[in-house]
Amino acid sequence: MSHQGQTPAQLVLDAMPHLAPQSTVLDLACGYGRNGLALARAGHVVWFADRDREALSAIQARLSEERLNGVLWQLDLEATARPLGQRQFDAIVVCHYLHRPLLPDLMAALRPGGVLIYETFTTANRAFGRPNNPAFLLEPNELAEVFASMTPIHYREGIWRNPDRATARLIARKPV
Repeated sequence: MSHQGQTPAQLVLDAMPHLAPQSTVLDLACGYGRNGLALARAGHVVWFADRDREALSAIQARLSEERLNGVLWQLDLEATARPLGQRQFDAIVVCHYLHRPLLPDLMAALRPGGVLIYETFTTANRAFGRPNNPAFLLEPNELAEVFASMTPIHYREGIWRNPDRATARLIARKPV
């Protein structure tokens, strides 16, 4: 599912009022950048991180065409330990991607007071098809438990329609 040319995730739109103006935002496993482009249009500086060179090229074209601020970062999140290094961001967006070894790094990569915006599939998604590999599916309340040290702004697990999918959605702020 590439989401090329699609509107941003509703969770990202819901999180925008919680971001400081001109935040530096990491759109992790960004695909074709639907979420990051919306954030860039709202005045944020977005780092688009993905391993897909073609997707990043398409994002670069959109950034140039719309004269938006953005940094392209070709990165295989699963190839190395600590792929984010020492970089820090005011906000991190992750939609429809789960690599459990990376979860602690997300917390480390958020500046104090930073906002995490995370949505991905739960085990209930097996009823709808892909993804159905347990490695890519959250257990009930897993996302809330992993980021329990953060202040939740929004958390919900459920089944969504059009298209049918089961996800956990989190917006949370890192303590200052």
